[in-house]
Amino acid sequence: MAGLELVSQHRCFGGWQRYYRHDSAEIGLPMRFSVFVPPQAEQGRVPVLFYLAGLTCTEETFMIKGGAQRLAAELGLLLVTPDTSPRGAGIAGEDDSWDFGTGAGFYLDATEAPWSQHYRMYSYVTEELYGIVTSELPGDAARSGIFGHSMGGHGALVLALRNPAKFRSVSAFAPVAAPSQCPWGHKAFGNYLGPDRTAWAAYDATELMGKAQAPFPGGILVDQGQADAFLAEQLYPDAFEAACVQARQPLDLRRHEGYDHGYYFISTFMEDHLRFHAQRL
Repeated sequence: MAGLELVSQHRCFGGWQRYYRHDSAEIGLPMRFSVFVPPQAEQGRVPVLFYLAGLTCTEETFMIKGGAQRLAAELGLLLVTPDTSPRGAGIAGEDDSWDFGTGAGFYLDATEAPWSQHYRMYSYVTEELYGIVTSELPGDAARSGIFGHSMGGHGALVLALRNPAKFRSVSAFAPVAAPSQCPWGHKAFGNYLGPDRTAWAAYDATELMGKAQAPFPGGILVDQGQADAFLAEQLYPDAFEAACVQARQPLDLRRHEGYDHGYYFISTFMEDHLRFHAQRL
């Protein structure tokens, strides 16, 4: 495969867990992503499900902790996870904090220097990675969905709402659902996009849904743990829920007592999300 370097591969539930590296035209730096290829891909193209991970994560986190491969092999889903940001951009301050810069790309295209040169995760996922997966890998472009966690849940909702022709299904675990209203969003958007808050709305799922009209008639699934330490200050699921009501968007927002923000929570409800997407793809 031209331009793709297979870093490692591991037999897994009759399919393959693979890790790739490539020189990204959108990012201008090497990028890594992971793919679980189900056994059904030996017969032809299969539905593809993109997973966007959260702050501090890499392309490995979901594949190691999510517990998704067994059921993905059964359902015939190709799973794809990009890294969460560029690495080694050489920008002063990019490694200073865990919630901004390296590992915190927020799935947007930065417009403010110096971030705008490399921090282009929105275009990377929706154009470049999507193109690789549906041309050089066995993903079916007509059957693609997207989901994610926390910052990645924000990314999944935003990418789906802005590209409903590309992503036929969308779900999220504990998404940052209204980043314009929370500290994580203020920090990321203020630095990546600048002080003009009208520019922030393009990457805010609650704002986007507020201007939509039932963009996903088949429904959106969101799971939220009620013992999540970030729930009150950062996530704002109620704001997204209200926007869905206004947009007449079917939303299954499930609130779970006792569950926190981590992968014990995510893996508990992974099967529901994979089946949700499989039914729609």
